[in-house]
Amino acid sequence: MSAPAELDRLLGIMARLRDPRDGCPWDLQQDFASIAPYTIEEAYEVADAIDRGDMDDLCDELGDLLLQVVFHAQMASEQGAFGFAEVARAISDKMTRRHPHVFAQVQVDGAEDVNTNWEAIKRAERAAKGDADHSALAGISRGLPEWQRAVKLQARAARVGFDWPGPAPVLDKVREELDEVAAEFARGPVEDNQARLQEELGDLLFVCANLARHAKVDVGAALRHANHKFERRFRAMEAQAAANGQAMAELDLQAQEQLWEQAKAGEAAS
Repeated sequence: MSAPAELDRLLGIMARLRDPRDGCPWDLQQDFASIAPYTIEEAYEVADAIDRGDMDDLCDELGDLLLQVVFHAQMASEQGAFGFAEVARAISDKMTRRHPHVFAQVQVDGAEDVNTNWEAIKRAERAAKGDADHSALAGISRGLPEWQRAVKLQARAARVGFDWPGPAPVLDKVREELDEVAAEFARGPVEDNQARLQEELGDLLFVCANLARHAKVDVGAALRHANHKFERRFRAMEAQAAANGQAMAELDLQAQEQLWEQAKAGEAAS
């Protein structure tokens, strides 16, 4: 079947699932707020499939993400707000409008010019909607994961010159913020100093995000890789402990650290 035919089929399935009389009880109970976490989760599943280079899984996960768009559009249609056609039309219009170098006669000199034009067009769009926020930080969604929002805030500030000249001073700032975190831990029990620890740890994480930006490293991808590495090594530790006839919980920290080093060594040897 063609792409339009398959899309029509999917839209029909979603409408059937939400049919008040013959639909699925679970789907009928959902609203925008209850579905939103699944939408975010599916976007991360897409990123994970890309990270693993699994094209079959990527196809499957993109389908799951598309279903989220269809689900939201169906619920909006039931309220008389908009439907899938309006969603598709809106993004088509936006992409055409924001790519005048492709769909109009605007000339650009490389990707940086494209980014500059994109932001200028976004500002004009906000102004046309009556948005009175003229800050360089205007339009950055508060719904973003905080690490991603941190990077966007820093990148926007950098466009008007508010930025470190390179990674070296950012590294110095990381050390400074780490010292401040250590000082807060030294004050006494963490239960008595939660507010200050939260503030100083937030400053440290914010600067680490800035360091990743200067390194041109995606913070989410870097943390995702770190998570994968930890999980891989910890599972190897569990497997080795089981092979020794032991459970991880039965081992003291020194024995567990020895297993960790074995897991690291095993990766290096492979």
